[in-house]
Amino acid sequence: MVRRQRVMGGWGVAVQVMRRLAARAVVLCGALVGSALAAGPLPDLGVLGGGVDNGFAQVLGARVLEFPRDHGEHADYRQEWWYVTGNLDAATGERFGFELTFFRFALAPGTELTSVATEGGVSRWRTRQIYMGHFAITDVGRQRFRFTQKLARGAAGLSGAENPPLHVWVDDWSLAATSRDDTRWKMRAAQGGYELMLDAQALMQPVLNGDQGFSRKSEQPGAASYYYSIPRVAVQGTLLRDGKPLDVHGLAWLDREWGSGPLHRGWDWFALQMSDGSSFMFYALRKEDGKRDPVNSSGTWTSPTGQSRQLSSADVQIDVLDYWTNARGERYPGHWRVRVPAVGIDVDVRPALQNQELTTSTRYWEGAVDVTAASGEAGARAVSGRGYVELVGYAGQ
Repeated sequence: MVRRQRVMGGWGVAVQVMRRLAARAVVLCGALVGSALAAGPLPDLGVLGGGVDNGFAQVLGARVLEFPRDHGEHADYRQEWWYVTGNLDAATGERFGFELTFFRFALAPGTELTSVATEGGVSRWRTRQIYMGHFAITDVGRQRFRFTQKLARGAAGLSGAENPPLHVWVDDWSLAATSRDDTRWKMRAAQGGYELMLDAQALMQPVLNGDQGFSRKSEQPGAASYYYSIPRVAVQGTLLRDGKPLDVHGLAWLDREWGSGPLHRGWDWFALQMSDGSSFMFYALRKEDGKRDPVNSSGTWTSPTGQSRQLSSADVQIDVLDYWTNARGERYPGHWRVRVPAVGIDVDVRPALQNQELTTSTRYWEGAVDVTAASGEAGARAVSGRGYVELVGYAGQ
């Protein structure tokens, strides 16, 4: 759904919802407010509420999604994100997780922008778009979690999105297509102590979440997003750790979401890649009382052959078995049992590292997890796997 709060989930979360929610823009709300000094007066983005009559294009029903066109920017809409999460194995036997996410937020409707005349000529800095990036590495063997955030205006080459071919960047972080059909990409990002350079190849066609890509987040008109995933993306490349190169390979997940309506206040997003080739995505939206929204929480199961099945809230049972508490005393779920009897899922989900909390403009937990078969119910398949979980709205901002 997206990264933030984000509209779900991470080719992924702030993100309408969404990372997942389309479930990801909410996480970035705080960053956008902080960007006002750099980008000019910031209008009411309505990220946490408000109506949909805001001058932007609205998500009001299903439409035909076309690829590779829809891998690119949708500038008529207020927010969108490209969300990538994945698990990596090094030739040394070490295990890593990564999150690389690009968010776009429009400060005002309209795709055309008249340049501002100044005494020295025409300003190159004026823009309607703000881009933000989140990059995190989970170093399981060394029990490290490192993250950082970048924020830039969509002007003067500082950040932007182009298509075709797909190219999204913030400063020197980037996601760029290397094939005409946008099924192969290069990714690069760096922070203190870690630099990641990956080649990626989609192993399946995009999976449309919700009603053929139309993902509703509440009963309010426009409180929805267009949302698709590529649940299995092969990645390989180099991770520089403290300047020393490690050859890595693994499996990633891409989430894409865009919309213009208000975003949800909190959600739990699961993206699990099973050992039998199937994939499971589910976002549990939370109501004001902290309980799951049984109407608008939703997910998708994808078979090993690429056939997808929409999952309602009633299809998915998630039991929290344990919690993790951060240094501020705020509690996150930290161990789950996930059951989906209709597709034979009964699994135990545990974080690869307990502390995978990003304390960026908005604080949220997003991290690598391990999947093992639970004690089992009749009809459950004996599967294992890995994945990513995103938890938004548990920490005070």
